[in-house]
Amino acid sequence: MIGILIVAHGSLADSLVECATHVLGQHPRGLATIDFIGHADPDERQDVLQSRLAELDEGDGILVLTDLYGATPSNTLCRMLEPAHIEGISGVNLPMLLKALNYRDTLALPQLVERIVEGGRNSINHISETMCHAATGR
Repeated sequence: MIGILIVAHGSLADSLVECATHVLGQHPRGLATIDFIGHADPDERQDVLQSRLAELDEGDGILVLTDLYGATPSNTLCRMLEPAHIEGISGVNLPMLLKALNYRDTLALPQLVERIVEGGRNSINHISETMCHAATGR
């Protein structure tokens, strides 16, 4: 099973897992978080990330979802990427996380990354009157 790690600012990572747990009815196995709160030593953050990656590694790879490319969570991850084993995607949202949880047992990590990036893009919509009418009949 591909492990999934969410690394984000504040309590976003924990909040996403809480929402996913609500939708799925249980806390998914092989899912962990790191919340970057305040300022901390970059080496300390790297050590925490390395430790969490080791905990999640069951041999099928690890997908790391971060909140903002170019910020500390993504920059810390950049030092640890291993193509086809440790992959990262920035811009995490709930639809991306749910898609990752649903497909991680059936896709290899490179294909999962492609599916999640596509799903993340497709999950962003302008909620217009036309869209609402199509969805609700109102």
